[in-house]
Amino acid sequence: MLYSEKVLDHFSNPRNVGEIEDADGVGEIGNAKCGDIMKMYLKIDDGIITDAKFKTFGCGAAVATSSMATELIKGKPIEDALKLTNSAVVEALDGLPAVKIHCSVLAEQAVRSALSDYYTRQGIDPLPIVGEIKEPEE
Repeated sequence: MLYSEKVLDHFSNPRNVGEIEDADGVGEIGNAKCGDIMKMYLKIDDGIITDAKFKTFGCGAAVATSSMATELIKGKPIEDALKLTNSAVVEALDGLPAVKIHCSVLAEQAVRSALSDYYTRQGIDPLPIVGEIKEPEE
C-alpha cells in the first residue's frame, strides 16, 4: 500500500493534536469495523473556526485525514467547514489508497459532528444545517 508524501507527513507530524478544554463544539465518530475513533474539538468565534484540534485512535491514514481536516477548516467560516468533503481531504493529501478512503469520510463526519454539537449548544437544531451524521461504511 503506497501513501503519498503528504499522508506520510501528516501521519509522522500530525497538526493540531490534542483537545480544547473550553471547546465550543466537540464531535466523536467511530468506525466499528476498522476500530478507528476520531474526536474533533472546535473553538468558534463569531462564526469563524479559530481553533481545531483532534484526537484519533486508528491507523496512519486516520491520523493523517484528521490532521488535514483540521488544517482545512482552521481560520475558516463555519459555512466553509460545512462544505468540507472527504474528497477534499483526500485531494489535499494527494490521494489515499482505496481501502483507506473510509478514513477521509470519518474525518468529514467528525467535523460535522463537532459542528452539530456547536449548534446544539447554541440552542439551534443542527439537522437542517449540518445534516445527518452517519457512521462511515468500510
